[in-house]
Formats: sequence, C-alpha cells, structure tokens
Amino acid sequence: MKKFLIAGLGNIGAEYVNTRHNIGFKVLDRLVQQEGLSWETAKLGAVTEYKIKGRTLILLKPNTYMNLSGKAVKYWLDKENIPKENLLVVTDDLNIPFGALRLKAKGSDGGHNGLKSIQQLLNTSEYPRFRFGISDEFKKGKQVDYVLGEWSEDENNKLPERLDKSVEAIKSFALAGIADTMSNFNGK
Repeated sequence: MKKFLIAGLGNIGAEYVNTRHNIGFKVLDRLVQQEGLSWETAKLGAVTEYKIKGRTLILLKPNTYMNLSGKAVKYWLDKENIPKENLLVVTDDLNIPFGALRLKAKGSDGGHNGLKSIQQLLNTSEYPRFRFGISDEFKKGKQVDYVLGEWSEDENNKLPERLDKSVEAIKSFALAGIADTMSNFNGK
C-alpha cells in the first residue's frame, strides 16, 4: 500500500483557528469532516489516517507552531517511512490571489517560515507543496496582522467551495500524482 504524508500547516490555539495563516489546518479539517474521520493527539501534532483506492494518507496538523513545522513533518516522514515525493505540505501564500491553488513538485520557501523550517530539517527544497492563495490585500508594514488576521466576510462566503476544491486536489495528488494534479488544479 502506497503511503503519503499530507501536512497542513497552521498554529495551535483558539486565537488562530480562523486566521489566514491556518488555511493548512482548515483544508485538512474539511477532508476529515467530509470523510467522517477524527483527529487523534499524537507526537508533535494531530493525526488521522485516510484510505483511498489502495493508498494511505497520513494527515498531520503539527502542534509545533508554524515556525517549527519541520520538526513534526520530519518525525512523521521518518516514523511512517514515507519518501519525500509522497509528502504534500498545505500552506498559505500571500503572492497568490485569494482562493487560487498552486501545487509544485519543489521550490523555494518564498519567505514562508513553515516551509523554511521543513526545508531546513529535510535538508532539501525538493518536496511537493500546495499553496492556497490568501492574497496580499494589506497596507505596507501590516503583513503579520493580515496573515494572522481573520477572513473577511467575502472570503468566508467563498471559503467552503475553495476548501472542497482543495480536498479534491489532495485526493488527486495521491491518486494521479503531482504532474496531473498541477495541470488540473493550478490557478483554478
């Protein structure tokens, strides 16, 4: 059975639940809700297993806070003996319009502290990532407030459909691979 690690990045704590920076958690929560699964508290995060057509997806929400996400990702990759190409990191991206999806087989951290931590601990930038656009609608010097701010009413109204599309992309990654998933979901 082929195994995958799907790591949704975010920050633990009630004050972060509905923030833009926690979209990785929100996407995985949507998948868990749709499939009737539940989270278990485990080492370095909340974890659950989702099986689909001969594949096992280990879903992970690190509890290490964003800046130390690499610690949890590396631990679960090693523990489950999952190759880096079967890792998918779900995160927010300021450089993409709200709700747009962008999957890549590898790339830079783009200044994202969660990706920076993962790259540092895995000692490579060659792992798949899934960026969910949160746009850059903030005033100069207000980036942190924006990223850690809650969704606008308009964003909240559009979020359910975007979360469903994100869940489809995750399933596609496990079933069809990164290349097909990129061509079917990027920019959509």
